Amino acid sequence: MSATHAALTELLPLAGDTFDKNKVTPGVLGFIVFAALALAVWGLMKSMSRHMGRVDFQEAPETGAAAAAPAAEKAP
Repeated sequence: MSATHAALTELLPLAGDTFDKNKVTPGVLGFIVFAALALAVWGLMKSMSRHMGRVDFQEAPETGAAAAAPAAEKAP
């Protein structure tokens, strides 16, 4: 028997006696994990917004539309 298996068999009956199976909540650890994920998403969105603000994008005209426009202007 491994140490992990022995620890689980000793601790699980204790957990079963003290907790109501109908009222299990995530607790403090769940809140900390959720808050850390929320902060990470907020930081990533702020960084993405900053990087998108730095982009200077100018679309090049399409060659087909540019060639058709002068031809349309010359026609009566």
